[in-house]
This record gives sequence, C-alpha cells and structure tokens, in this order.
Amino acid sequence: MGLCNTNLATTRTTADFAAWLPVCYLEPRWYAIYTCANRERRVACEMEARGVENFLPVYHSQRRRKDRRVNLELPLFPGYVFARLALRDKLQVLQIAGVAHMVSFSGQPAALPDEQINTLRDALNRQARVEPHPFLQVGRRVRITSGPFAGVEGILTRRKSQLRVVVSLELIQRSIAAEVDAADIEPTR
Repeated sequence: MGLCNTNLATTRTTADFAAWLPVCYLEPRWYAIYTCANRERRVACEMEARGVENFLPVYHSQRRRKDRRVNLELPLFPGYVFARLALRDKLQVLQIAGVAHMVSFSGQPAALPDEQINTLRDALNRQARVEPHPFLQVGRRVRITSGPFAGVEGILTRRKSQLRVVVSLELIQRSIAAEVDAADIEPTR
C-alpha cells in the first residue's frame, strides 16, 4: 500500500504542481544573474545551450599593450548576465558552473522591468557608444573630475533632467550648485 502512494506522488506532472504556484513563478521575467569573476560569457553560452533566453550586454574598448592596440569586447556590467525565465525554472540557471546566485531582495529573486532590458538592447543594437560608469545616487558625495571645478567635492543633486553638484564652503556656511555631466563626476570613497 505504501508503495502505491509513493508511485502516485512521483508520477505527478509539472502541470499538477503549477496549479499550486503563485503567478510570479510561472510567467517568464528578466532576472540579473551574478556570476563568478570573468565567467559571464561561459554562463551566457551555457544558458543558451540549456534553452534559457539570456542577454549579456557588451561594449567595445581599445586597450594598449606594449607593442600594439587591442580591441576588446567586454561585459558592460561585469559579473552579471540577464536571464528571462519563470522562477519555477531557476534551477536550470543556478546549476550552471560559474553562477554565484540570482540578485535577490529579502530572499526573493528581484525581477527587472522588461522596459529596461528592451531599452538597453535597442541602444546596443543601434551601435550607441556606451561604457561602464560608477552608479551615482542623488545625495551621495562626489568629486568633479574635469571642468572649472575639477578636484572639488560636493553632494550630487538632480534638478529636472540635469545633474548638479552642490559645493559647500563650510567656513562661511554657503553653497553653490554647479551643473555637470555625469561623465565629469566620480563617487568619493
């Protein structure tokens, strides 16, 4: 009698269990997959081999070697590959050699909006010149790297669509706001 019950339990199909899963486990969404160092391409190739839709955004960089210049194709987000899958299929990805984990918040894998991935894909397909840049958060202390305020530190703010750095002179307790390009600032440590 015990064997019959066990056999019935093991013969259930994935469709039977799908009825018990929340919708977020069934519909494919984009997730960020964190990889081991320099394993992005291998992970993306293995995802492809397993039939998992993936996206590895890359940019072109020219590096100088001792005797020549070399054109390289490097990951735009080092350490990350994006995968579109239903959460019920996440083991297909997590079992790939070189995958560290899925980016999660409060223990739940965090889905990325489709629009962000589509926008990034469209920009790269149009040959937009892109390169990695440190993440800049409003309210963070930054250093201006070029222009008339080069070397000055301040707090990053945003006014409408433009970035501004508020530079404060503590001695006289006054501040100024200077408009800057994102390329002309870097986060301070």
